[in-house]
Amino acid sequence: MPSARGARSPHHRAPDGDEPLATYREKRRFDRTPEPSGDASAPATDGARRFVVQRHRARRLHYDVRFEIDGVLVSWAVPKGPTLDPGTRRMAVHVEDHPIEYADFEGVIPKGEYGGGDVIVWDRGTWEPHGTDDPATAIRNGDFHADLHGEKLRGRFVLVRRGGPGGEGDGKEQWLLLHKHDGDAVEGWDPEDHPRSVLSGRTNEEVKAAPERLWRSDLPAAEASIELDAAAVEWPDEDQIAALDDLGKQGTWEVFGRSLKVTNLDKVLFPARAGEKPVTKRDFLRYAAEIAPTLVPYLAGRALNLHRYPEGADRKGFWHKEVPSHAPDWLPRWDNPLADPGETRTYLVVDEPAALVWAANFGALEWHPWTSRTDEPERPTYALFDLDPGERTSWEEVLALARLHRTAFEHLHIRAYPKVTGRRGIQIWVPISRGPTFDETRDWVEQVSRTVGRVLPDLVSWKWEKRERKGLARLDYTQNAINKTLVAPYSTRPGAGAPVSTPISWDELDDPELRPDRWTIRTVLDRLATRGDLFRGALSTEQRLPTLR
Repeated sequence: MPSARGARSPHHRAPDGDEPLATYREKRRFDRTPEPSGDASAPATDGARRFVVQRHRARRLHYDVRFEIDGVLVSWAVPKGPTLDPGTRRMAVHVEDHPIEYADFEGVIPKGEYGGGDVIVWDRGTWEPHGTDDPATAIRNGDFHADLHGEKLRGRFVLVRRGGPGGEGDGKEQWLLLHKHDGDAVEGWDPEDHPRSVLSGRTNEEVKAAPERLWRSDLPAAEASIELDAAAVEWPDEDQIAALDDLGKQGTWEVFGRSLKVTNLDKVLFPARAGEKPVTKRDFLRYAAEIAPTLVPYLAGRALNLHRYPEGADRKGFWHKEVPSHAPDWLPRWDNPLADPGETRTYLVVDEPAALVWAANFGALEWHPWTSRTDEPERPTYALFDLDPGERTSWEEVLALARLHRTAFEHLHIRAYPKVTGRRGIQIWVPISRGPTFDETRDWVEQVSRTVGRVLPDLVSWKWEKRERKGLARLDYTQNAINKTLVAPYSTRPGAGAPVSTPISWDELDDPELRPDRWTIRTVLDRLATRGDLFRGALSTEQRLPTLR
C-alpha cells in the first residue's frame, strides 16, 4: 500500500507541519482496534532510549523491531525475527512510525483490521546509537548501528538499506538486519526458541486465548492500558484494609460490601520463617481480601473443598466441605444433586470476593476448587497433572520431570499452565472444552504421564500406596475425578511463612532460584504486580484434547 506521505520514506519525524504519525493513524480505526492512537502526548524517555520487539501473528508471523527516536518508535517488520547469530542476515521491511506508548502494547488486534492478529512484547530494553550522535540521519542515509541492552537481544545490531530511499513500487524500503561478531553473538540462536513475552510471560497463543489488557484510545496514555474486566472486579480499597488493622482481637469488618464477624485476629496461624515474624490471622485475612479479585475467576461457579486448620498450620488439619448452618445467608452455595445419602450436599461457591474472606476466617488455609462447574458437574474443564515428589525425590528431579512435560505439551500443541505447589512439587493445569468425561480425561492424562515417566523411569513409581513407592515421585493422574481437587492458584499452604501455590512461566523452570515454596503471602502480591497473572490463560476453556497415538 503506498505511503500517505507519497514516495518519501515512512521513517522518522516528518518536516514541520507534517504529522509523523499520520500514516500510522490513517491505517487504523481506533473505534475497532485496541491499539494506542498516539493522540495523547507521550513524552520521550528521560535518559536512555527504549527499544521494543513485538512478536506479531497477523496474516504471517513477523517480529516488529522498534527504536525510540525523536518521540516516535521507528519501526521495521522482520519476518524471521532478529537473531544473535552473526552469520545470519534477516530481511527487514521499514514500516510507518508508531507512537511511543505502543512499546507497552500487548493484546489482540481484531480480525479484519489492519494488522489483525495477536501481539506480545517479545523483548524490550534500552539502546544506544553507534558511530553517530544523530540516528535519524543515519537511518535516512540507510546505515544504522545500535547497541541493544534487552532481556533477549544484546550487543551490536546493524540495519542496512537495500536500494535507495522510498522503497521499490510500494513505498516500503527493504533493509537487512544483522548482528555483529561481538561478545554477545551466539551462533545458531533462533528467536522461535524463546517464544514468551518479557512483559507477561505468556505466548502469543495464550494472549490470543485470554488477553489481559485492553488499550483505550479515548483515554490519556497514562490511563489507557486497563485490565480486562477490571470494571467488573471489586477491589478492596485502602480504607477497608486499614479498618481490619484498626480492629482489636475481634470485631465486625466491612469488606466488599459485606459485614463479617472476625475473631482471634492476633492468633498465629503460620509459624515464622527465619528472620521473619509469624503470620497471624489478621495477616491471613488481609491477604485473602487482597488476592480475592485475582483468584475469584478460578473459583466462581465451582464447588470449593476447604482444608481447615483452625488451630494453625503446625497442627493437623481436616477437610470440610459442607457449608455450616451458621454461615451467613448471603454466602453463595450449591446443592449437589448427585450427592448420595451421607455425602456432602451443600458446598461453598466463591462467586464473590467476600466469600473467600469468609472461608479464610473459617480457618480454611487451603482452597481447592472442583475441576468441573456446578451447572455440569460430571464434565471437567481442566485436565490436571500433579508432579508429586517422594521422600527421595530432589527438587532438581522434580524440575527434570516438569521440563519433560513442557516438551510434551509443546509437541502436542497444548496450552498448559504450571505452578509451584507451595510445598515440594509442581502442578500443571490444562484448560479444556467441556465434553470429555472424567474417565476420558483421566485416561488422556495417564497416557501423557506414562510417556513422560518412561523417559526417566528411575525417578517415577506407579504404585498406589505411598509406602510401596520407595521414596520415588508419582505422576498422579488420579486427581482427574469428580470431587477430587488440586489446590487453587494463589492459595496458601500450611507451612512456615504462609507459602503460596504460585503460577510460574515455563521459562522459570530454568531459573536456578526457583523453589516450590519460594513465594509467601508477603511476597506473592509484589510478584503479581510485576509479572501479572501467569495463570490467566487457563480461564479460556476452548481447547480440545488431541488424540494420542
